[in-house]
Amino acid sequence: KRVKPAKDRSVAFRKTRRHHVDETAEDYCELIADLIKVKGEARTCTIAEHLGISHVTAVKTLGRLQSAGYVTTSRHKPVELTEKGKKIAKYSKDRHQLLVDFLMRIGVPQHVAEIDVEGAEHHLSKVTLKHIKHFLKEGDL
Repeated sequence: KRVKPAKDRSVAFRKTRRHHVDETAEDYCELIADLIKVKGEARTCTIAEHLGISHVTAVKTLGRLQSAGYVTTSRHKPVELTEKGKKIAKYSKDRHQLLVDFLMRIGVPQHVAEIDVEGAEHHLSKVTLKHIKHFLKEGDL
């Protein structure tokens, strides 16, 4: 058995790392939008609490998200979403709800669907999401 060439393997690993960065951005932006909607603001300590991470981890991640253009943040100020961050938050929220609705439609209890969707939502293609949306609307594929 041969080992795949490093170049071939590195492409897959780079893609996976890029997806993890996207997942983090989506999760943070969705949470920040929810906090702003419910509490009027999103503070770093509240974000850390909701994600079950340390304050230091939240600060570092928010710094990366600010560099990527998703949020604005500064010491002792609430975190704000940029237009780019608002767009990804809406996309993430809509996709999340679509998948919860789908799982509930096939008989999964809501509390289980909410938990299951949290991991799976990042790994479905746009084609799959399109078919799920069609199924929910039309009742067939």
